[in-house]
Amino acid sequence: MAKARKKYVCQNCGWQGARMMGRCPNCGEFGTIEEEIEAAPVKVSARAASRQIAGVPRSQPTRLTEVDTQQEDRVVVPITEFNRVLGGGLVPGSISLLGGEPGAGKSTLLLQVAALLAEIYGRVLYVSGEESARQIKMRAERLRLNADELFLLTETNLGTILEHVSEIQPRVLIVDSIQTTYTEEIDSSPGLVSQVRECASRLQSLAKTTGVSVFLIGHVTKEGSIAGPRVLEHIVDTVLYLEGDPFQAFRLLRSVKNRFGATSEVGVFEMVGSGMVEVPNPSEAFLAERVVNAPGSAIAVTMEGTRPLLVEVQALTSLTAFGNARRTPNGVDINRLLLVGAVLSKRAGFKLYEQDIFVNVVGGLKVSEPASDLAMAMAIASSYADKPIPADVAIIGEVGLSGEVRTVNQIGMRLNEAAKIGFKRVLLPRMRRKLEDVPTGLKLIPVRSIAEALQAVMP
Repeated sequence: MAKARKKYVCQNCGWQGARMMGRCPNCGEFGTIEEEIEAAPVKVSARAASRQIAGVPRSQPTRLTEVDTQQEDRVVVPITEFNRVLGGGLVPGSISLLGGEPGAGKSTLLLQVAALLAEIYGRVLYVSGEESARQIKMRAERLRLNADELFLLTETNLGTILEHVSEIQPRVLIVDSIQTTYTEEIDSSPGLVSQVRECASRLQSLAKTTGVSVFLIGHVTKEGSIAGPRVLEHIVDTVLYLEGDPFQAFRLLRSVKNRFGATSEVGVFEMVGSGMVEVPNPSEAFLAERVVNAPGSAIAVTMEGTRPLLVEVQALTSLTAFGNARRTPNGVDINRLLLVGAVLSKRAGFKLYEQDIFVNVVGGLKVSEPASDLAMAMAIASSYADKPIPADVAIIGEVGLSGEVRTVNQIGMRLNEAAKIGFKRVLLPRMRRKLEDVPTGLKLIPVRSIAEALQAVMP
């Protein structure tokens, strides 16, 4: 009979070695290698055992021509923002992973989703390895949730969870969290690479063979990525991230992987006393507290997936008291800030080398697309010159190294969103062909360079 042996596994990338090391030779991270015990093989494989527990028949090969291509209807969640991120609804038999910082609202959001699905579609099983049933009930009372078909289970043993799934036969299974779940066939602590990988694989097999939709809640590392092996994100069908500053009320639900819909979609929620409330018009919410005609403020029209959003980009320049001027971004990429600052210094004549520059995106939103470059540049120039940008101007455009303003995609959708919010003018790149279907009452200000943009808005 084979004996169990020790192995050393990196908890960040899954690398395995025969000895302990302070730094992983694969990913370069320090202190991520942990000792694990590899158990001796058993006669019945772990995956076969899980299928026997769940009552799943043995799989059979099928001819390609005999495969039924009829699409099964999605399970529509009564939360529009949640459906948007999923690609139109929950696909039966899918497995999704939701990650986010502690306190972002992952458990709150999925408890609301579980209660709504239980009221409409039938049984839902919510498994928690971190909270008691009493704690979950207290949260449900605070959220004013009361669903008879929602079952709560406080368990971390995967075998026991699968037994309850076989008995209850829910339509949706929620596991909170995958890092607390373990299987007895593997002799290692919950949360380690081998446990997370094996538990996720068995839950994937359960979803694909029975049609139960599975949601997994995952912890995140200090770098913001989901804890555990990278293969965890490859196993699941959909990877969602719930983002949000703990000091802000808004929460952003992003899709970074989706086998059943478009990626890079975003849903906007607001955390209130009664739970996560969807925000149907995020642009108005992000601009609600805007100070009109304040120097250093510009409105950028960005795209999050297929949705245009208007956000306020604030900038502040001040004479540095140190030898090296600082560049402090919040919500924008530091490299984009350095690029825009260099272009303003070289092409527009601003002496920013002696100025500390602070840039902030209001509402806790993170803007990464280059289409916000021109708005960032105009906000910095407005603060430096102490001249406000007119309140009725929205800004679209990418800034090049030569000071040119380059065009971006989805101009039509951006213009429609700006007109809907009430803006009268839009500063945008000059294009080779004339735009069609420009919203009525919206004046376009096309420019070729950042110098023309400054002259047009702040003469």
